[in-house]
Amino acid sequence: MPYIELAVTVVVVSVLAFLADLLAGRREMPAFFVVAYSGAICGVFLVLRVFALVTLDSWQWPLWAAGGAVAGLLLYFMFRKKR
Repeated sequence: MPYIELAVTVVVVSVLAFLADLLAGRREMPAFFVVAYSGAICGVFLVLRVFALVTLDSWQWPLWAAGGAVAGLLLYFMFRKKR
């Protein structure tokens, strides 16, 4: 399967967003998905284009995508409005 890395990345980032929503208890599911996928895209961009460490046929870029999603979610938790 040529796109197994992409499928695994989508599932992992979705699970991370869902877990972040459960931990927050605020039911902001769309916001968590937007933040998680934005972070994942940034992580992939960094490893593929900026650092040029891997290509799309390796299993390292999904790890960077998950790391970017985690970083984005952590920053969202730190800097969101808390009324």
